[in-house]
Amino acid sequence: MTTPRNRMARTGTFLAFAVQGLCFATLLTQVAAIKGKHGLDEGELTLLLLIVPVLAGLGSVGAGVLAARMGSKRLLRLAQPVVAAAVVLAGFAPNVPVLLVALLVFGLGVGAVDAGMNMQGVAVERRYGRPVLNGFHCVWSVAGLAGALWAAALATTLNLSLTMALPMILAVAGSLIAGPLLCTPEEEKTSEPATKATGRFPWKPIIPLCLAMAFLYVGDAAVSNFSTVYMQDVLAASASVVPLAYAAYQATTLLVRLAGDVAVRRYGPAAIVRIGGAIAALGFAGVVLAPSQPVAVIAFGLTGVGLSVVAPQSFSAAGRLDPAGTGVAIARVNLFNYVGFIVGAALVGGLAEAVNMQVAFAAPLVLAAAIVALAPGFAPKPAVLR
Repeated sequence: MTTPRNRMARTGTFLAFAVQGLCFATLLTQVAAIKGKHGLDEGELTLLLLIVPVLAGLGSVGAGVLAARMGSKRLLRLAQPVVAAAVVLAGFAPNVPVLLVALLVFGLGVGAVDAGMNMQGVAVERRYGRPVLNGFHCVWSVAGLAGALWAAALATTLNLSLTMALPMILAVAGSLIAGPLLCTPEEEKTSEPATKATGRFPWKPIIPLCLAMAFLYVGDAAVSNFSTVYMQDVLAASASVVPLAYAAYQATTLLVRLAGDVAVRRYGPAAIVRIGGAIAALGFAGVVLAPSQPVAVIAFGLTGVGLSVVAPQSFSAAGRLDPAGTGVAIARVNLFNYVGFIVGAALVGGLAEAVNMQVAFAAPLVLAAAIVALAPGFAPKPAVLR
């Protein structure tokens, strides 16, 4: 229900998502600049970047254990400033060893914050008694877009260190403001028996959610890493047209998330995920078969429409399967975010090298279609754990 305290917790969670989106975008938009600063080749850069999702997976697992003991509020208040500091360190790093340390810390922190902020989101959703999680992910997208625009606007004005450090002042400030507003461990818990909060949690009910999350991020990795390559190499797009594919993906992701909670309230999470998987598969089919640049841009936009609904509903369903509010289920589902991203980059990149880029996009097509079959798992009944 809507109460002053619940509105405060919702505001704090909005801020936590915004800070994470800003931190993530600030680092990722400077990858090319970091590569040039340290003279890295493609292989060295790839190895360094793989550190982030691998360590983020470990951070997510650790977050599940820690949150079950001390709550996600304290976890976020500790981890979010660390993530911001790691971004600053990456910008100022004078050499590769220091950059490596920054990426190690960033990866662990990002995993912990991703899990913790979604635990807070699910706690707020539970207290409101209606779907609100899409709104938090929408704010993440808005902050990420703002971070990217900041980097683009000041690329030729500020040096790398300041370009990365200045947004982190806002990030730390947002984290400090959000901290006192977040749900306390007592507010995250429910009246379920305390034995449910031991951290022991069955895998079987959350397997469909984990798989859907992994398949989503295979598709996301394909678009994030290879949409520009596809536009340039397959469709011979000009420099001004090449970024439009990824821009379409991000724009439709944001637009759908703006209305996502309303759609879930009306049609239910399973139906929304089923429709989303079908639309994403259609989008990837359009990418594989696109005869022209406009068709490809529209197809990439469709993938954003379909994939954007999966992550918020995965976390929401995980929260319903964990009525005691331990956060263990959410942390486990979040782990497959990074599994999917790693697999997606390797799978699509490998197929592109072995065959061609169009065939490579058939892999996320198949996995997006598989999300349709997993949709019933998004309407779980907590009773299965009793």
